[in-house]
Amino acid sequence: MTTDPVRQGRFRAVRQWLRLHPPATDAALALGALVAMVVGSFVSPLGPHGPTFGTRTPEPFSLVLMLLGSAALVFRRRRPRAVLAATVALSLLELSSGEPRAPVAMCAVIALYTLAARTDRPTTWKVGLRLLTMAGLTGVAMLAGPLPWYAQENIGVFAWTGMAAAAGDAVRSRRAFIDAIRERAERAERTREEEARRRVAEERLRIARDLHDVVAHHIALVNVQAGVAAHVMDKRPDQAKEALAHVRDASRSALNELRATVGLLRQSGDPEAPTEPAPGLGVLEELTDTFRNAGLPVKVMVELGRDGEPLPAAVDLAAYRVIQEALTNVRKHAGPGATAEVSVVRVGASVEVTVLDDGGTSADSAPRPADPGGGHGLLGMRERAGALGGSCSAGPRYGGGYRVHAVLPA
Repeated sequence: MTTDPVRQGRFRAVRQWLRLHPPATDAALALGALVAMVVGSFVSPLGPHGPTFGTRTPEPFSLVLMLLGSAALVFRRRRPRAVLAATVALSLLELSSGEPRAPVAMCAVIALYTLAARTDRPTTWKVGLRLLTMAGLTGVAMLAGPLPWYAQENIGVFAWTGMAAAAGDAVRSRRAFIDAIRERAERAERTREEEARRRVAEERLRIARDLHDVVAHHIALVNVQAGVAAHVMDKRPDQAKEALAHVRDASRSALNELRATVGLLRQSGDPEAPTEPAPGLGVLEELTDTFRNAGLPVKVMVELGRDGEPLPAAVDLAAYRVIQEALTNVRKHAGPGATAEVSVVRVGASVEVTVLDDGGTSADSAPRPADPGGGHGLLGMRERAGALGGSCSAGPRYGGGYRVHAVLPA
């Protein structure tokens, strides 16, 4: 069985137009109900072989009631309770008139369906079924109508009102179910968007920390070596050349790490995506060599235990960055002749990273921050440790110098 696409498209367009124009829909429904009631008023249910058409004509009073009931249906969406009360009153007048019955109760059935579809179930049960429609219409039809109380027409009033209330309640429940599904889908979409924004913010913060660590460390080394080269250029050119070589190495290393970090921001189809592994404790000796070349003696002690079992990648990177930032701060803020000690020790299920310095011999060195919130570098160390579920503290040592201590879960 096939359907005409043109006819189906026209039907869909008509439905869409009626949905967008509720008053026109109600007016069309009222007109259809009036036509159906007028046609039904010419049918006699008491024919010798069943209902017969054209054996009776409606009374003028019945036509007036049908017209008033249809007119009330135009306002069924805006005032469902008032329309139900009006149509029930008109139906009661028609049922108690003693005249041959006209189908005015159809208006009350439509009004009851509207009430059930647009209000809640308790209202439908109390107002629609028990108080007005079902009890009132059925009782008057049985007691005051021209037919015997047990006539099937009286039972029909009871059945039609019950079906109208059930159909309206089913439509209301389906609408509520669809609205709940739509709301749940919208809430899930909002949750996904918020989660995506949160992850983007975390990734941006992580990249910002990496950039700060790389730039601060290498630029500090370049600055120190450039100062050394400028100081000994005339008297000791060989030492100046060595300092410039360290400048070149530090700048090359900074460029490589910047390229690897910024490469994370490339699109998936961009060429030359970074393939270098992230730095870790495996290249710790190379890191400390750069500081030794810059004039900062550094002692290193690494004791991971468990036969040298490697750390998780995130913990390995965080430990490296903490040491890098702490040594950079020592080189920038400690006085001449300062020395540093680095220790990485596995203690139970954690790895403790400690960087100590003695502060040097000059009282003119720059002031050191007293807490992890004193600068971006210290804040970055604290955030790195916190992101892994660990902690980081930094502060002056008793007797001079500075101490950075991080505990990272392994």
